[in-house]
Amino acid sequence: MPEGDTVHKLMVFLDTALRGRDVAGVRLHPALGPSRGTGRISAVVCQGKHLTFRFADGSELRSHLGLYGAWHRYRPGASWHKPARQASILIDAGDWLYVCFNARAAQWLCSGGPRAVDQQQRLGADLIAERIDPVGLLGRVAALPASSLLVDVLLDQHIAAGIGNVYKSEVLFLGGCHPWQTLGETPPATLLGLYRRAADLLQANLGGGRRQTRDPRDGCGRLWVYGRRGLPCLRCGQPIRRGLLGVRPRSTYWCPDCQGGDSQRPPATGRPA
Repeated sequence: MPEGDTVHKLMVFLDTALRGRDVAGVRLHPALGPSRGTGRISAVVCQGKHLTFRFADGSELRSHLGLYGAWHRYRPGASWHKPARQASILIDAGDWLYVCFNARAAQWLCSGGPRAVDQQQRLGADLIAERIDPVGLLGRVAALPASSLLVDVLLDQHIAAGIGNVYKSEVLFLGGCHPWQTLGETPPATLLGLYRRAADLLQANLGGGRRQTRDPRDGCGRLWVYGRRGLPCLRCGQPIRRGLLGVRPRSTYWCPDCQGGDSQRPPATGRPA
């Protein structure tokens, strides 16, 4: 699933290409909603992982890539790299076709309408575009059970928007928190520290180049733990572990020594992998 920094960079590209453009049409996969004819795109914006096309007539097309979604750009008549049946959104800008394949969601909304406002309010603060409000963030967290695992809390876009699977593992490592740690075991200051670290990393990765959470000039890689199962921890040398953890099990990487030790942390959910 794309992280918030990836969606933000995609937003900048699409906004630069389409802001102020009159498009010949916008077609949605029939399972997602109706298509429409000509219209002018006034802006492309994002909140966390949600990408929204705003039109001059006040309508909005909100989309979410999910785990497998991706945007492509083609010249009219060019061959597509994916089958047409997987096209969720097609924006015909005349000289270019912008195609989103395999989106998790797409829907039309009325800008400023109750559904659009409700969806915006349901999302937590965008960690790239907004400053963290400690009171607001902790207030949202307080509605969760104390038994919630940090691996689930960090991926919950209703708490704060933008963190994906890579940053989840990386900020837990940098914060010294075991992935099986629960909210009830985590002081508020520690939790806020995880989100502030995530915000710093997301913002630092908005430029070009591959995502990194550490300085790779020592030849040891761009990431601390993600994708390094079985390799020595870059701090203590212990082998990095990987497990499928959480309510919706996702790959999680951690150091058993730097993050509290595995022996006293039986998994609340998930399984090793």
